[in-house]
Amino acid sequence: MTDLVRLALEEDIGSGDVTTRACVPESQKARGRFLAREPLVIAGLDLLREIYDERGGVDELDLVRRDGDRCHDGEIVATVSGSARTLLECERVALNFLQHLSGVATAARRFADAVAGTNCRVLDTRKTTPGMRALEKKAAAAGGITNHRMGLFDAVLIKNNHIAAAGGVRRAIERARATGLPIEIEVRTRAELTEALDAGAEHLLLDNLTPGEAAEWIREIAGRARVELSGGITLDHVAAYARTGADFVSSGAITHSAPAADISFRLELV
Repeated sequence: MTDLVRLALEEDIGSGDVTTRACVPESQKARGRFLAREPLVIAGLDLLREIYDERGGVDELDLVRRDGDRCHDGEIVATVSGSARTLLECERVALNFLQHLSGVATAARRFADAVAGTNCRVLDTRKTTPGMRALEKKAAAAGGITNHRMGLFDAVLIKNNHIAAAGGVRRAIERARATGLPIEIEVRTRAELTEALDAGAEHLLLDNLTPGEAAEWIREIAGRARVELSGGITLDHVAAYARTGADFVSSGAITHSAPAADISFRLELV
């Protein structure tokens, strides 16, 4: 992630942190603490080393907690000591990464907790911040859910527009088999469902059904294929979808709508 870290620092610091240079002597040393300000699941801690290294390094960095840990309000998650100027100029970038990624991890944990006790797993999606997909998916996994495909290159997901372009469900499945990759296909009607099962589909995506409708379709599938449910699934009703008998539920909200976690940085001179 060095390129992304470098870009973030260049965007924020530019030609120099004029406030810090004006107020803080170059020789001044300091230490700082990253604090959780609410209950959260921490993520993104490994980026701190990269952030400080890009600005010349620090004397000491202690990651008190690990990605995926549940943290309480007021708990220290990491400490750092070194040049006061370095700590100040890196503060916002460090917090931006930690707050956003911990927000994703915290949202993921809430989804995972909501389906506990079922045989259903929660998946993330490709609805991620451009350039940050690997980090957001890592944070989602730290929160306890399962990563879906990373991109368009590592699994086949045949959706409605692919079906239209291929000339039908069966044609799309038969052509996709040549890739040798895992294949999942979206079906929107009972006719498409029958056609997909007759074509040997092993993984079905059912989109925008109510929990009741999904349960009915899953009874008809009767174990002939794995089933993923998607389409506007939020924390409020993910448990109802998980109880339908689905193998997976997916939610873009985990990455595209997770609120930033409240994390602060407190600095003191040494």
